[in-house]
Amino acid sequence: MKISKINTMNQNKMLVMTTAVVMTLASCGEKKNKQDAELSTQQEIEQPKNQTADIADASFSDGMTGKVFHNYQQIRMALVDSDADGVQTAAGDLAESFSEDRGDMKTIAMAIAEATDIEKQRELFSEFTEKVEPMLKESISEGSIYKQFCPMAFEGKGGYWISNVDEIRNPYYGEKMLKCGKVAETITK
Repeated sequence: MKISKINTMNQNKMLVMTTAVVMTLASCGEKKNKQDAELSTQQEIEQPKNQTADIADASFSDGMTGKVFHNYQQIRMALVDSDADGVQTAAGDLAESFSEDRGDMKTIAMAIAEATDIEKQRELFSEFTEKVEPMLKESISEGSIYKQFCPMAFEGKGGYWISNVDEIRNPYYGEKMLKCGKVAETITK
């Protein structure tokens, strides 16, 4: 009787430990949400809803910002797909979107377009995200965009990106850790 009771206790302890390990490993997962079925495909990004460059359900107050967001999403998806050539093409288009007063962003976009190494492109994309976020926040006129965060990116320093959907598709790891991250902020107008 005692051996049976000890075995049951050991099994319970093992179950608790296994659960804890699984929960720890899942910490980079994402919550299931209503947009799970709405994947942000390259085709969806390339076909804005109208002339003002609506992406998903977001609109911007000026055409330049709408075009920048559109090209930014193309870069993001190419990074998710670990497609260095696609990143270069989309970054070249992004660089052409900027007017003279946005020279700092244009410079980073050109550096992304010139980089051939996917990891360098990811570093520059993170740098670009810091610069473009205020522009997007100021210019959103309707809908929502999502500031997302991966705590593991860049050797644990973490990295942000802006997405047109709340579903996590990590540009810093691609398929390696596709769903690692969380929505840090929903930007809505």
